[in-house]
Amino acid sequence: MMIPTSEWLLFAGAALLMVLTPGPNMIYVLSRSVCQGRRAGFVSLLGVVAGFLMHVFAAAIGLTAVFMAVPLAYELLKWAGAAYLLWLAWQSLRPGASSPFEPKLLPPDSPRKLFAMGFVTNLLNPKIAVFYLSVFPQFVAPERGSVFLQSVTLGVTQIVVSFSINSLIVLFGAALAAWFAQHRLWLAVQRYVMGFVLGALAVRLALEPRRAA
Repeated sequence: MMIPTSEWLLFAGAALLMVLTPGPNMIYVLSRSVCQGRRAGFVSLLGVVAGFLMHVFAAAIGLTAVFMAVPLAYELLKWAGAAYLLWLAWQSLRPGASSPFEPKLLPPDSPRKLFAMGFVTNLLNPKIAVFYLSVFPQFVAPERGSVFLQSVTLGVTQIVVSFSINSLIVLFGAALAAWFAQHRLWLAVQRYVMGFVLGALAVRLALEPRRAA
């Protein structure tokens, strides 16, 4: 028996909320799409997906279980994740902050560099590591069968959700950036909404009790 459909849908919803929360991946893909075009955006996105595969592999071989079994390690990572989310919130709310949808001029890069930067940006993205560490164990149960297969199923689900949303960002990012440039008030609104959502997520993560191993 594998992951029940209801729990799988719940996980997919959590993955959707994660990808809709602006972070390093979204900012990088959007910036490249706006400054260098859709082709560069998709190459960058493929690099991000490759980074996701590394995270999924790490979770599937049991790194998440190791952290969950060691209370101190879990607590340290949980509070580090909450602090990171609070930092992202402050970056949105601080005076003079800019929105991810505000165009940034970047020099053109080769496809190889675009892919590599997308890969590194995601591989070193603590938002992804925290998501896998805090969310995966809630949907993986040894009594359902192979923990490895369950982890891979969740990972593939998260990658598909992320790729779908980020593909829309690549396709329509330039148009969104142009619209926001003509409606500056909405740039501020978007920043404040983003900041408060990130802050709420940080509080929720900090208050989340440790799940029994």
